[in-house]
Amino acid sequence: MIKFLFKSIVVILLIAAGYFAFIYYVSYSEGVRAGELVKFTNKGFMFKTWEGEISQGVSEAQIFEFSVESGETKVVEDLNKYQGRMVKLTYFERYKTLFWLGDTKYFITKVELNNSNNQQ
Repeated sequence: MIKFLFKSIVVILLIAAGYFAFIYYVSYSEGVRAGELVKFTNKGFMFKTWEGEISQGVSEAQIFEFSVESGETKVVEDLNKYQGRMVKLTYFERYKTLFWLGDTKYFITKVELNNSNNQQ
């Protein structure tokens, strides 16, 4: 009986580890979005996450919400610097959200200033 219980616990732990590894390492989609950076904030109580929004049009239906992993210091610096300006964001999408990484499924990997439509 103890062997069966031990094997069952090991199998459950392996399945859980595989599930979380899949969600963390496998991306659902990748792409680029452009718009005006309207919000970028570090929020949370126990798990501080970087969250932001870009406006891709005039209505609130065209808001792209994103997260940034805490290890992406260059991305965080660039987003803080480009607040209120037109930016291009390179991102990847995960299958699910992981609360300790961010509130959204979209994670930014690169930020560029969009000079084509930027008013300086």
